[in-house]
Order: sequence, then C-alpha cells, then structure tokens
Amino acid sequence: MLASITPLGERSKGFSWGVTATSFAVGAILTGAFTGLVVGAIGSLFPVGESWRTLALGAVLAAMVLFDATSLGRQLPTSRRQVNEDWLGRYRGWVYGIGFGAQLGIGVVTIVTSAAIYAMLAVELLSSSPLIGAAIGGAFGIVRAASLLPARVASDRDGLMMLHGRLTRAEPSARRGLLLPELAALLIVLGWAA
Repeated sequence: MLASITPLGERSKGFSWGVTATSFAVGAILTGAFTGLVVGAIGSLFPVGESWRTLALGAVLAAMVLFDATSLGRQLPTSRRQVNEDWLGRYRGWVYGIGFGAQLGIGVVTIVTSAAIYAMLAVELLSSSPLIGAAIGGAFGIVRAASLLPARVASDRDGLMMLHGRLTRAEPSARRGLLLPELAALLIVLGWAA
C-alpha cells in the first residue's frame, strides 16, 4: 500500500500527494484515537485493582515479545483482507487517503503482521480510561501516518525503484528492530511491578 500512494502515482492521476497523504494521516489518527477511546471505555466498565492491571499488562507484553521473536508470529490470528486497491482508480486521492488511513488506523481490519497491534488494543483496554485509550490509539495513528513519509522520494521512475528497493531491503531489519522497543516496554512494566 505504501508504494501505491506516491508523488509519482498521485501526479499521474492529477492528484496531489500532499493532499492524499494528509487525508491518510487524518483518517489514521482519528480512527486510531476513536478505537482507543472505545476500547478504553470498555475497559473502564471492568474496574480492577492496579496490581491486577500491571500483572495483565506484563503478561500481554511478554506474549507480544514471544510471538514477535519466534515463529509463533506467523500464526497470529488475522484477516487476509487488505485495503481495496481498486479505490485508487475509482475515487479522488483525498477519499482513498482517508479510507485507507481509517482502515489502517483501526489496526485489526487488515492483515496484522505483529503481535504489537493486539498488545496495543490490550493496553488500551487495561488503561480503563477512554482518554488514555484515545491517546494510545492516536499515537498509533500517527505512526501509521508516518509510514507514508518514505514514499515522498518516489516523484519519478528512479525514485519509485529506489523506494521499492529500500522497502525490500529494510523489511528483515524492521522486523528485528521492532523487538527492541517491545522488550523495553516489557522491562519497564516488570520494573514497575517489582
């Protein structure tokens, strides 16, 4: 999807990449925040003690690291659904920008490639706060929106080829690099619990 929304592609359709990318960001941030708000509100319906929440949070983060560090990650429950690329030829850039961003901002309505997505939802739930849940979901939406930034170099054929090469080379190290913040989060919660 990242390689589908580029300056070159948008220009070829008579659209502005800046408008499409901004629409994508708005969709991702708003739906991420709204999802977090709803999940946090659901969590607030189950008042539990702080120690129980901390224990549950540690278990969720440990499971996240286990799944993402091992072959278990390939067995995550997920949808096989992706954003509908037919929208690229059917709608204006701002429409599919918002639509794609909104779907990706929710986190689980398209293919899930990391246990961190499920852990994020669990953290929103365990926050027991609509506002904290919305902040977590909004931050997730910002990260999703930032995923379009590397595409800004694809303003011509050479830039598009460079983008594809960079993405292909970066995928293995990006997967490994995800483990560092996951482990850091787990260690922080374990230290807090101790």
